[in-house]
Amino acid sequence: MNEEPNRGREVFREEAYELLAELENSLLELEMAPDNKDMMERAFRAMHTLKGSSSMFGFDAVANLTHEAETVYDLVRKGKMRVAKELMDLTFRITDQIRSILGKKDDSGLRDNSVSDDIIRSFQAFLSNAGVGVSHSPAGSEIQPKRESSSSLECSQKDSGSEVSGSKVTYRIHFKPYQDIFLKGFNPLPMLNEIRKLGRCTLIAHADSIPDLEHIDPEMCYTSWDVILTTSEGINPVKDAFIFIEDNCELSITLLDKSGSFDSEEAHKQLRNIILEKRDLTEDVAKDLITKRQRVNTQKSTVKEIHLTDNTQQETGSTKGNQLEVSSIRVAAHKLDKLVNLVGELVTVQARLSQSATFSDDPEMLLIAEEIERLTDELRDSTMNIRLVPIVTIFNRFRRLVRDLSNELGKEVEFITEGGETELDKNVIEKLNDPLIHIIRNSIDHGIEHPDIRMNNAKKRTGILHLAAEYSGASVLIRIRDDGAGLDLQKIRRDAVENGLIKEESQLTERDIFSIIFSPGFSTSEEVTKVSGRGVGLDVVKRSIDALRGTVDIDSKRGTGTTITLKIPLTLAIIEGLLLKVGKNQYIVPLSAVEECIELTREDIAAAHGRHMINVRGNIVPYISLRDFFQTPGNSPEIEQIVITELNGRRIGLVVDHVIGEHQTVIKSLGRVYRDIDLVSGATILGNGKVAIILNIPKIIEYMESEEMTGVSSK
Repeated sequence: MNEEPNRGREVFREEAYELLAELENSLLELEMAPDNKDMMERAFRAMHTLKGSSSMFGFDAVANLTHEAETVYDLVRKGKMRVAKELMDLTFRITDQIRSILGKKDDSGLRDNSVSDDIIRSFQAFLSNAGVGVSHSPAGSEIQPKRESSSSLECSQKDSGSEVSGSKVTYRIHFKPYQDIFLKGFNPLPMLNEIRKLGRCTLIAHADSIPDLEHIDPEMCYTSWDVILTTSEGINPVKDAFIFIEDNCELSITLLDKSGSFDSEEAHKQLRNIILEKRDLTEDVAKDLITKRQRVNTQKSTVKEIHLTDNTQQETGSTKGNQLEVSSIRVAAHKLDKLVNLVGELVTVQARLSQSATFSDDPEMLLIAEEIERLTDELRDSTMNIRLVPIVTIFNRFRRLVRDLSNELGKEVEFITEGGETELDKNVIEKLNDPLIHIIRNSIDHGIEHPDIRMNNAKKRTGILHLAAEYSGASVLIRIRDDGAGLDLQKIRRDAVENGLIKEESQLTERDIFSIIFSPGFSTSEEVTKVSGRGVGLDVVKRSIDALRGTVDIDSKRGTGTTITLKIPLTLAIIEGLLLKVGKNQYIVPLSAVEECIELTREDIAAAHGRHMINVRGNIVPYISLRDFFQTPGNSPEIEQIVITELNGRRIGLVVDHVIGEHQTVIKSLGRVYRDIDLVSGATILGNGKVAIILNIPKIIEYMESEEMTGVSSK
């Protein structure tokens, strides 16, 4: 039974991380535009939701921290404080501490600790230095703006609410949790308490569904509630109170009045009696009450209902253009991975079925195989699309990194993102995080200059770091560009010679010299800092991108800036490939890397005078014989095929016996024995049950170029 509450906490953790990301992004935007009220409201709403939800699941430390931030930013909303760098720094300390608390798997994350207490004291000191009067709660941890004394808590809430917007509205909330709500780790009472804090509130509990004592199950919830709430906070805080439970309850929120007519204890009693008598409160009844209570003509309010069921929001009322939002559901990652694996197995079986049907004389079997192939293709594409997520999910993480790093290094950096809607496989995105962090840190530390140096070089004080993504066939291009000092070719070459990475007499192209910075242990930094200088980082980038079957390309101009381009496949699970045959062996080449296929005759070989080159419409293309490369026994046919591949402007041909055709390739990892063979990126199972090797084209091109530099054209 203890597992159910833990599941609820895990759901909260996932939602909390998303709220933290939303909060940090809003704060970063707010720091650049302090008068942006929309960003202020987004940040405040994220704080409020996080506070209420954390309290509901027992994360008191998180609730206390967000309460401090919410209190201060409420003063900002009211114009009593300005957004300052010190305030932002303190707020980011809170988000960092909350992440630390959420990351703890034991219950130690539920309680306060010395770090949290220190942050709270820092907030109190900040407010004191800012000259804002505060009063402390008995616990000493809460900060509240000073208010005039009032006769009751309800009056205090009322006054506070009126300062926010000055407009009182009344809602009727019907809340009926599903009976198994306790088993899922949810407790409705903290949510109702959160609603009570929003203004004048009357709660009506309905217990008529509770069975006889002999039939009652103590682990079930049989109670439902109607709530009458008069508040000036608006609809968002009301919805936020139920954000974590809306999939596990029946919930409707009805706007009864926008004129403040029900903002009294007597009015609430009238509404309560109507609900108890009729178990409902309609628009007409609310309007009649308003008419009776007000002797002057008033504008009748528009009733608007919001039903939240299965994460789908539908608005109905007198306004036109009602929209039904697309429903969504949160699925555990391991379940999605299992689905993809099953689809991969289905693709393999379907290939076997199609092959068997092709060689059979049964037309009916062939029709069935074609239909199965069509359905499998659709299922494969749909499943792959499910795993695609916008790359903006990691782009936004880097805003905080750029801010902190530029402050630490004393630089001014403007961070610009583009193409955040570009989608990638979720597994690819997760593995891109670390390489992009290394590149961004390197760009700010080594690339973008200090403001004074930039001014002396006739540049703007603020450097620009541009992160963009775009589709390129079956791949995605990610470009990280800065307008900094650029790479010094001569220094890179000199340091490479000193470190023994190249020889003094080596003839290298500009691209070859740039690629040296990805060598392990290589660094052009004159000193070791907290950020870089030890020669680690970019070599990690290269290994990580290679593991994703991607490529890294660098373009730089001294004094202008550097652009690093990552080319990443959309998915790591299933690709379109070209099936090749050499002797009895079969190989797969990603179709996205193939330009064309041409014939290679004995005459073509003789005309090259022993060099592995061929003239393709006036362009010389080097090639490698897979038969020789993999030492395949047997003789090659009289007419061979050359599969010409292209990568970042570099072309290379692969000589094979036969090109069989396109093939849906389910990528399978190789065992530990083949871990160090980087010319092969995996394997796949063919329709006949045989195994085909998937060639790593980028590594083969690198191998060919290194062979050409040493004067060797084949292995």
